[in-house]
Amino acid sequence: MDLQLDALQAAGCERIFTDKISGAVAQRPGLTKTKEMLRKGDTLVIWRLDRLGRSLKDLIDWMNYLNQEGIAIKSLSESIDTATATGKMVYQMFGVMAEFERNLNQERSEAGRAAARARGKVGGRPQKLSDSKKAMAIKLYESKQHTLKEVCGLAGISKPTLYKYLEEAEKEKAL
Repeated sequence: MDLQLDALQAAGCERIFTDKISGAVAQRPGLTKTKEMLRKGDTLVIWRLDRLGRSLKDLIDWMNYLNQEGIAIKSLSESIDTATATGKMVYQMFGVMAEFERNLNQERSEAGRAAARARGKVGGRPQKLSDSKKAMAIKLYESKQHTLKEVCGLAGISKPTLYKYLEEAEKEKAL
C-alpha cells in the first residue's frame, strides 16, 4: 500500500482514496467515494489497472462511465492516459490481459483441486463435529432448554457453525 500511496503522491494527486478489500470485489467503499467525487474534466489516477477492477466487464464499465462523464484515467504503472486515443486502446488491451490472467489462475486452481480429488484428497475445512455430535448439538438447540451460547459451549463450536448445521438438518428434512 505504501508503494502505491507514494507513487500517487509523487504524481501530484490531491485526494487519495484507499480500500482494504480485494480488487476483485466490484463494490468497494473507497472506489464508490472516488466515483462520487469525480467531475467532468477530472483525471482519475490509479497505481495499476488491477486496482480499479479485475474483470474486463468491470474495467469496461468504468471506462464507459468515465468517458460519458468526461473523465480521463491515468494508470501510473502501465503508463496509460485515456485522454489520448492510444491510451484508450492500450487501456482496453490491458483489461483483456488482466481478465485472461485471472481466468488462467482460476483454471489452474480448479485443475489442482481436481487432481487432488482424483488422488483421494478432500478439500475444504475439516468437519468440526462428527455426525453424532452434530445431531446432539441440534437436539440441544431444538429442545429450547439451553441458550444458544450454552449449546455452542457444550458442543465446542461457534454460532455460525451451529447455524450451518441447523441449516443442513433443515435441508435433509426437506428431502
